[in-house]
Amino acid sequence: MKIKEWAEEDRPREKMLLKGIASLSDAELLAILIGSGNSHETAVQLSQRILFSVDNNLNALGKLSVKELMSKFKGIGQVKAITINAALELGKRRGSCDHIQRPEIRSSHDTFRLLHPLLCDLPHEELWAVLVNRSCQVIEKVKISQGGTSETSADLRLILKAAITALASSIILCHNHPSGSIRPSREDDQLTQRLKSAARLVDINLLDHIVIGDGSYYSYSDEGKL
Repeated sequence: MKIKEWAEEDRPREKMLLKGIASLSDAELLAILIGSGNSHETAVQLSQRILFSVDNNLNALGKLSVKELMSKFKGIGQVKAITINAALELGKRRGSCDHIQRPEIRSSHDTFRLLHPLLCDLPHEELWAVLVNRSCQVIEKVKISQGGTSETSADLRLILKAAITALASSIILCHNHPSGSIRPSREDDQLTQRLKSAARLVDINLLDHIVIGDGSYYSYSDEGKL
């Protein structure tokens, strides 16, 4: 039976999309790399046989040359052998890379320092959302909208969609005032309360709303308005 005839949840690519890449076995990951098997084996079966030949040791697999892979396994041509070698080399290099250090938000000033370089000199307003995890580490900075010299639109659905997609536990809203004033408007107050209420419905916290002006900022959290 060919892989495309299997149940969708058992096909390596579909399984990855449905359950995440961690759910795949080494043979299934290898099968995604080689794409197809031979006249007698599916890509997964061929991958299982390749791994069995090296006692299921990926380090041993990484020592096989392109020529060895091609000569030992029917269905592994030069392109597939090169793909296997390249993937294993990438994995080896990844191990020597520095781990990603996510910035942490511990105060309103941390948010100001994070976004001030992006917003300080703009002639128009922009609304950004900083998405953070439970450890207050920044997952992502997302520009929600861009407006004119005095206001920008805010679609709560876009903000919440970004937070839910990123699996964020909290949101920090931030926008600039091109006029330089950091005093929030009535519309800013309304947006803050609307987002706080809407986010609560999906178990996400609104930690703060920062208004950035000329070298200074206003924090709803610091002012006790959250």
